Parts: sequence; structure tokens; C-alpha cells
Amino acid sequence: MNAALLYPFILVAGALQALGNSMNARLRDALVNPWLAATYSFMPIVIVFTILFFTMPTPLPTLQTLGSMPWYAPLGGVAGAVAVFGGLAFVDKVGAGPFNGLTITANILTSLALDSLGLFGLKAGGFKPMPWLGGLLMVVGIVFIARATGPKSEDEKSEGSEGGLMAKLLYPFILVAGSLQAVGVVLNAQLRGALVNPWLAATVSFIPVALVFLFVFLIRPTPLPTRADVARVPWWGALGGIAGAVAVFAGLLFVDKVGAGAFNGLLITANLFTSIAIDHFGWLGMKRVRAGIGRLIGGLLMAAGIVLISVF
Repeated sequence: MNAALLYPFILVAGALQALGNSMNARLRDALVNPWLAATYSFMPIVIVFTILFFTMPTPLPTLQTLGSMPWYAPLGGVAGAVAVFGGLAFVDKVGAGPFNGLTITANILTSLALDSLGLFGLKAGGFKPMPWLGGLLMVVGIVFIARATGPKSEDEKSEGSEGGLMAKLLYPFILVAGSLQAVGVVLNAQLRGALVNPWLAATVSFIPVALVFLFVFLIRPTPLPTRADVARVPWWGALGGIAGAVAVFAGLLFVDKVGAGAFNGLLITANLFTSIAIDHFGWLGMKRVRAGIGRLIGGLLMAAGIVLISVF
């Protein structure tokens, strides 16, 4: 099967990931406690994939496939959730623009390195200058988008720069979170290969994440939302995690067929273009931020970058 035929499905997954992020932002605002919001978001994912597995329980893994599974394969969901934790913990300290720019940059470069070196079971493609040039274009595009979405008022600028040096000391942790996000996609593909059944693999990947967030919420249960806060949760409030989970499931199925660089590049490009549209039109209750020239230039640079990564 031609790998390019999978690109539309990956683009849809990236768009849903962006919608899921906005849904989760509304959910976190309504439920007050970020750990409660994360638990509320991830639990339906586990339930949905568990039901799908019991509905379609075959094929099942054999002792041979289980024996070939690397010990780290079930950690893909946890690795990807590090970026979620980073957003919960750091985005208000460093600002949304720098946070997203750092995580996405680390994700792209790590994905290209995984493809080049053949890490975690991927086929080594060797160093190819054109995909790396594409990665560079995507990074430049991200810089344009991040700068175009930066704080505009003096109050926002002072708030975004609060912490100064302390905020910059968090940058290495955010870069690690972005790299782990790319690694998580590959680990999930390894898990799917060992467990054979994609629904079982998705369930095994998400259960540890949901349990971690639940555990953290139980040891840090405050603040709690009031009845008025809960009443503000939109009907689609619990669907943000499921929308984002489509990207994880796409990784389970497609990353070994199209390569980590192309998969993450397509996913991120669709994510950012959808995010620009969400902000421009104010969908899902988000504050309207018109798509200016900087954002559009950044999006076009990213599109050019993914063409170089995918074609070469």
C-alpha cells in the first residue's frame, strides 16, 4: 500500500488533536483542578478502547509476539503524557508561544533523528539533507507562529515574562517533553506490533496514563470545582481526550508505514493549521485571535517543510 494514501487520515488525526486541545482547555478552566480535568479527559479514552477491544477481541497476541515486545513498549502512552504534564505545570510560567514552539521543535527534530538512526525498531534511513531542510523550515514556521501569537499588551508581556531566568531554566525540561512525545509515538507502534490487536494496544497504552493522573489528583485534590463551575462544562467537555486519542491510535497504525518524521510532521502541520482556524473563528469558546500575516507565513513554511520530509 502506498504510504501517501495514509496522509489524509493522519491530517484528520492532527486536526482532531488540535480540537481536543481546545476542548481540554475549556474543561480545565471549568473544573479548576488540572489533575481532575486530566483524569476526566483520559478516563473516557480507556473506557472506549476497552469496549472496542471486547467488541473486537481478535486477533490476540501470541507468546511469540509478546516475547518479541521490548520492555519499554508499554511506556509509549506515559512518554507522550509527559508533554501533557509539561503543559499543566509550565505553560503559565513560560508562556504558550515558547512552550508550544519548544515542544514542537523537539518533536520534529527527534522524529527525524529516529528515522535517520533507526531507533526503537524503525528502519534506519540514514542522513538525508532534504528532510532535515524540511525540519528546519518547520522550525522557522513555528517561530513565526509563536511570535505572531505572543502577548500584545504591556500587562500580557510582563505576565508572560514573569520569572525571567527561572522560566528559561524550564526550557530543557520542555524540550525533553517534546522529544518524549515523538518517542511515545514510536513506542506505541512497537506495542501495537507486539500485541497485534490495535484496540488492545491502545487500551494498554492509555491505562497507565489515566492511573497516573488519577493518583496525582487523589494526593492533590484541591482546588475543587464548585457546582457553578461544573455547570459550565460544555456537553462536549469529555470528548477532548477522545479527539486527541485519535492521533495516538493513528500512530499505532501508521507510524511504521510512513516514518516518524513524516507522521509527526503531518500531524503537527494539521494541528497548527486547525489551531489557527480555531483562534481565528473563535470555535469551541476560544478567544478570537485573527490569523495575521505572521501566522499564515508560518503555516506555509510548515507546509513546505512537510513536503520535503514526506517526499524525500
